Amino acid sequence: MSEVDDAGDGPGARSGEGSEAGSGGGGRLGGWTRFVTARPRLSLLVALLLTALAVVAGSGVADRLGSGGWEDPTAQSTYATKALEREFPASQPNLLLLLDAGAASVDDPSVAAEAKRLTARLATERGVTGVGSYWQSGSPALKARDGHEALIAARITGDEKTASDTLDRLAPSFRGRSGPVEVEVGGPVAVRHEMQTTIREDLTRAEMIALPVTLLLLVMVFGSAVAALLPLGVGIIAILGTNAVLRGLTEVTDVSVFAMNLTTALGLGLAIDYALFIVRRFREELATGAPPRTAVGTTLRTAGRTVLFSALTVAVSLAAMLLFPQYFLRSFAYAGIAVVLLAAAAALILLPAALVLLGDRVNSLDLRRLFRRGRPRPADGGAAWGRMASLVMRRAPLFAVATTAGLIVLGLPFLGVKFGTADDRQLPSGAESHIVQQHIRDGFPGSPGGGLEVLAEGAATPTQYARYRERIAALPEVLRVDGPLVKGDAAYFTVLPKGEAVDEGAQRLVGELRAADAPFETSVTGTAAVLVDSKHAIADRLPWAVAFIAIVTLFLVFLLTGSVLIPVQAVLLNALSLTAMFGAVVWVFQDGHLSGLLDFTSSGSIETTLPVLMFCVAFGLSMDYGVFLLSRIKEEYDHTGDHREAVRFGLQRTGGLITAAAVILAVVMVAIGTSRIANTKMLGLGIALAVLMDAMVVRSLLVPAVMRLTGRATWWAPGPLRRFHDRFGLSEGEAPEAAPVPATEPGRDKAGARG
Repeated sequence: MSEVDDAGDGPGARSGEGSEAGSGGGGRLGGWTRFVTARPRLSLLVALLLTALAVVAGSGVADRLGSGGWEDPTAQSTYATKALEREFPASQPNLLLLLDAGAASVDDPSVAAEAKRLTARLATERGVTGVGSYWQSGSPALKARDGHEALIAARITGDEKTASDTLDRLAPSFRGRSGPVEVEVGGPVAVRHEMQTTIREDLTRAEMIALPVTLLLLVMVFGSAVAALLPLGVGIIAILGTNAVLRGLTEVTDVSVFAMNLTTALGLGLAIDYALFIVRRFREELATGAPPRTAVGTTLRTAGRTVLFSALTVAVSLAAMLLFPQYFLRSFAYAGIAVVLLAAAAALILLPAALVLLGDRVNSLDLRRLFRRGRPRPADGGAAWGRMASLVMRRAPLFAVATTAGLIVLGLPFLGVKFGTADDRQLPSGAESHIVQQHIRDGFPGSPGGGLEVLAEGAATPTQYARYRERIAALPEVLRVDGPLVKGDAAYFTVLPKGEAVDEGAQRLVGELRAADAPFETSVTGTAAVLVDSKHAIADRLPWAVAFIAIVTLFLVFLLTGSVLIPVQAVLLNALSLTAMFGAVVWVFQDGHLSGLLDFTSSGSIETTLPVLMFCVAFGLSMDYGVFLLSRIKEEYDHTGDHREAVRFGLQRTGGLITAAAVILAVVMVAIGTSRIANTKMLGLGIALAVLMDAMVVRSLLVPAVMRLTGRATWWAPGPLRRFHDRFGLSEGEAPEAAPVPATEPGRDKAGARG
């Protein structure tokens, strides 16, 4: 990793570029370049003032974030849930008290008396409604099969924040020993509360792990402690700014607490990527003898353009999540787009100003001298990458076929994916609400709290209700039907499925209930119904999201390269690089392999929205590295017209940089993956794997092999598109008017050589 800062252009390479850029003239970043180089202190002051405001504006953001957001707000299940909350609050309890009588029976008089006292006391609490219990209703669904445990159910009213505050007030006074029973607190509201608390704690721990390890890796990459601190500073500013954006968004829409994990991961990861690219290029320009202002101008004109372009490609992938109705996914789009743009802005505003002021001092405090002991540094630290590129291109068919086949094999487990919903098993096995729900799953008949509710609206007679109840009770997946409970022209039935709350049988039952004939309007909700509707919403929007990402990515990569084929290659190879991630997600988190080592409880399914989120994030990060590589290949091709040499040169000059950036980002994602929440663990470890596979396999082996096979056709574009690119294209460096055509590739014309 210590060779990365040598992996760019050496003192003699492309040094002529700096003369024009040094003044900041020309190009779309020229005006900004002149401002930064002329007024670095003002630029720094403005940036730091904005950061200070962001710290104030973003304070307390975690307390305003929600832990739900997996449901489709326009779905039938959402409508029914809101109607039941309004008309029949007892129909959907979100608080469960598990009473354990020990060796005694829950029907023992002393146990029953204490349980009734607790039930009455809970009913008097502010913010609690719909209180019921086994000892009131005698419902067998509320009594464990062994007769030693039973439930008190209630509903805490209000939004997530209000419900959480109410739980904080109530839980300590009910939890623990109470006469002859032991009381534990569970239910959906307790699961959400513990999830929010755990995520906040885990995020703090992840930051404490990621920051020092990242700083150490940056010192190894740059050698200079001063240079290493710059990317870390850019990342911290991006995170603080995004927290302020999220805090503002909570005033107008729901935002998921999980989005904070992405803020930290991308804030550090992408900011470091961009800063690595810019600082490395700046140091290269200094090595040519350019003064700091000229070096910054050249850096912004070349590496700065690539950073801006890369940020756009990542933002496009994340923006696709705005097409989905679930606020869980939309929250990641809000956080991701904000942090990407802020990281790029800090890298293009704050960082260049700091570099102008630092000048040659950016190389100060070279800590690697302590270990080199006077040994000379390699003349060309990227030589190994160049040799690898040459080897791959000599055996291009072998590497292309073997790498593609290997990636496909790694992705095969995803063919057996089963989609589910997030529940208490996201929490650590020792979490109280997880223990309560596990007791219910293992020891109670049916699925208390996980049944389906059928809302009936419209005037009906008792006979009609009875016939409808008989009709749905006869369905093959039904264990029992309770109700109806009637209020005016509305009523509801509770239907308990035979299996678990969200298994395939329960999902089939949702469709059967919705298809059942009734003399009134019906709508179905419950955990399985929410899952069915969520899966439908994702399946309905997914083609549009994929098409949006593909089309915009194709257009942006065309602007970068001027080629018709390279954008297609980029999209296909990026998608292929994600196969290992998806295969590992199913093999590990769905099937439960390594669950002991990684300390999580497998639910036997993957939460429906997670693959969409992971695809959008990982695809964007893959494009980030793809842009770094393609920009350098394109720059060399424009100068020489030699296709093979351009590919070799591009990998030689960026291979170490991309690998270092991928390792640093993987460290951040693994730190996120140490979370005790299973979904966050899956997100962090899965994306870390995708990033490493993309940098070390796809960019190092598959891209040069495929580009060698496509040969000079790689750079072809029809005349109208070529002229469009000449006018609007964006690339690192500027091509000469006519690139030389090598004698080894006859048949190439000037236009083809320039791409």
